[in-house]
Amino acid sequence: MNTPTSLKDKKIVLGISGGIAVYKTVMLLRLLQKAGAEVQVVMTPNAKEFVTPVTFSSLSGKPVVSEFFTANSGEWHSHVDLGLWADLMLIAPATASTMAKMANGVADNMLITTYLSAKEPVMIAPAMDLDMWKHPSTQRNLEILKKDGVMIVEPQSGYLASGLTGKGRMAEPEDILKSVEEYFSRSQSLKGKRVLVTAGPTYENIDPVRFIGNYSSGRMGFEIASELGKRGAEVVLVAGPVNLDFNLGDNIKRIDVCSAKEMYEVSRKEFPEVDFAIFSAAVADYAPEEYSDSKIKRENLSNLTIKLKRNPDIAAELGKIKTRQKTIGFALETDNEIENAKKKLIKKNFDWVVLNSMNDPEAGFMKDTNKITMISSEGEVLPFAAKSKKEVACDIIEFLERYNTNE
Repeated sequence: MNTPTSLKDKKIVLGISGGIAVYKTVMLLRLLQKAGAEVQVVMTPNAKEFVTPVTFSSLSGKPVVSEFFTANSGEWHSHVDLGLWADLMLIAPATASTMAKMANGVADNMLITTYLSAKEPVMIAPAMDLDMWKHPSTQRNLEILKKDGVMIVEPQSGYLASGLTGKGRMAEPEDILKSVEEYFSRSQSLKGKRVLVTAGPTYENIDPVRFIGNYSSGRMGFEIASELGKRGAEVVLVAGPVNLDFNLGDNIKRIDVCSAKEMYEVSRKEFPEVDFAIFSAAVADYAPEEYSDSKIKRENLSNLTIKLKRNPDIAAELGKIKTRQKTIGFALETDNEIENAKKKLIKKNFDWVVLNSMNDPEAGFMKDTNKITMISSEGEVLPFAAKSKKEVACDIIEFLERYNTNE
């Protein structure tokens, strides 16, 4: 993937919180401008104690925003307007206090209210002492921010202002600039493409209160849909019954279904119009032949026999009719993993299959991590280390981008 050398026409809100690393932000501002970005600085009151607003306003060519209104004139500074104006909000340094306020919605300064109003993606470069960085509360807040979609430029290890040595130094301005450039490169990589994603379990109802289902949380599919949206794709997310608190972008259309039949019908309707399809849902293989409109009483359960009928194989059926589409399927295996995954790839006419092994403690259902092996129809077998499901989603989408680039 080519990284752009310019941020021409990009609008960036540069948020600055109070830490000694503010001195690095002066250089970061200059680098963003040299790359072509238009920058609006928003400072917390504490940040002004390290470097004055005059420095940043002189360099940016714009008055620094710090308070909700100008004291002598009463001019109101709209955090909502800033959120609508920018293409990216970048907070550097992001102190432990600022991260805690972001994670918990404590809107007590202009920077946090701007963050809470931001329509654009947000990236932070944390900076603090090593004990603060390692503290459980900071790590909890970091995980909340990641879940909320905030991009993190990891702090570096080195000599700290406290005199200690360890992780907590804000990344160098050049490294932060590189992260910004890579984000804008990714954000356009699938623009104009339409992608179908299936996610979660399906529930096959027995009566109004009982069903046949499985343990799939749907998180993997939602992470994939979210990342596709960030890279500019138009996404149709067909979701089975899930309990996820997920912020999905405006270019992601979510369609909720319950049964395998419903998921098939929706997917079949959408499939002809997509360029890619990712079948991450854990679809029930069978459903009860009969459904009881009323709850089956306990006294009738002892002799209950449930006859099953086979559900439609969504991926296989769509694999039969695909033309230009590229498809990715998932294989959750317990034995002969590679061999069985390759069989599924052929049977369902996939271009790639994502293999999970139930024998691996870091893979499978109801976990925050996943460990996958990508297998292509051309015979490529590519194992990955265990990663968060958000990171796994990025790895999977790299395969789509490979084909998108080669078209």
